[in-house]
Amino acid sequence: MTQDSGVGRICQKPVSALLFDMDNTLFDLVGAQIASCQEIVRFLGYKDGEELFSYFLKPVHGFESHENIRQYMEERSIPIDGMYEKACRIYETEKLRHISPYPGVAETLKYLHDRGYPMCIVTDAHSRDATLRLEKIGLLPFFSGMVAYDMVNVKKPAPEPFLAALEMMRAPAGDALLIGDSIRRDIEPCARLGIRTVYARYGDRFAAGHQDSGADFIIDGMDELPEILDKFNKI
Repeated sequence: MTQDSGVGRICQKPVSALLFDMDNTLFDLVGAQIASCQEIVRFLGYKDGEELFSYFLKPVHGFESHENIRQYMEERSIPIDGMYEKACRIYETEKLRHISPYPGVAETLKYLHDRGYPMCIVTDAHSRDATLRLEKIGLLPFFSGMVAYDMVNVKKPAPEPFLAALEMMRAPAGDALLIGDSIRRDIEPCARLGIRTVYARYGDRFAAGHQDSGADFIIDGMDELPEILDKFNKI
């Protein structure tokens, strides 16, 4: 259900650009990663896919780094030669295979695209990976812009990715609306920049204990977004 967070930053200024986080906002990347980890451990002769996934959650190598797989193998004395490269290929192939849009995402993006909203992806993924993911689930045509890690060389919550997206969309901060699943990496930095925000609570698997997202709106499904936009614009 759409909720107004009550932060007091809502105004009736029209929204001229929509900025979307990608992973876990448009689709369940975490679920796809867990599925790929299950395939990797089967290949390696183990059954602890959740344990392998836990390495990706540690602040050591990065959320999608192959070095997490290497560390898992080394700590179990699994031979690296030959096995590691195959495990990495399994990870990428299975992760992409298991990605699918959340309910209502494709329909909502088409609805907004057909009504002329410029939409831009702002992601920590590399542009190649982002393009492959969006192509796989049929969402790429809806976006007129993309800001990926390899384009700005800094990850969220740094302001640079969002500022680059605003420049790309030729929109001032006050005219944009960001939709993202991470309070720390999406909502908070955009709030500091004066960008209005929608917290995609449905995609935040690590939201336990969050009392106040700080977002202007909270949604539990992408199909709630048009109602929010209707508060600013007559669609």
